[in-house]
Amino acid sequence: MTKNTASLPALRAPFAGGIFAGITTAKDGTHHAVALLPDRGSNLDWPAATQWAEALGGTLPTRPVAAMLFANLEDQLRPRQHWTNEQVEDDASCAWNCDFFDGDQYSYLKSFEGSAVAVRLIPLNS
Repeated sequence: MTKNTASLPALRAPFAGGIFAGITTAKDGTHHAVALLPDRGSNLDWPAATQWAEALGGTLPTRPVAAMLFANLEDQLRPRQHWTNEQVEDDASCAWNCDFFDGDQYSYLKSFEGSAVAVRLIPLNS
């Protein structure tokens, strides 16, 4: 499913099985609408969180998307550590997460049991 930017709903409106959180640009330059899916994961290490999000038909958010979720949908998030889909470049045993209490981002061992949200990324055309 590809969407036109003109057809996107208002922030926080129902969208693609979740809540519309905004627009992000991927590293390859493509743009995506972001839907925060309704389920919440708890006590998941990074590999389990990744699999959990995929089972919902989504993905863990990137670091920029996690920051956008905190900025736009803070009241929909638990105020605790949530995994992102990004590993630490120089340490394969760690991945990044975002603290939805204050928006800070930290790297943790992938064995840390944190929380997770899943997002669905919908490609946009111009």
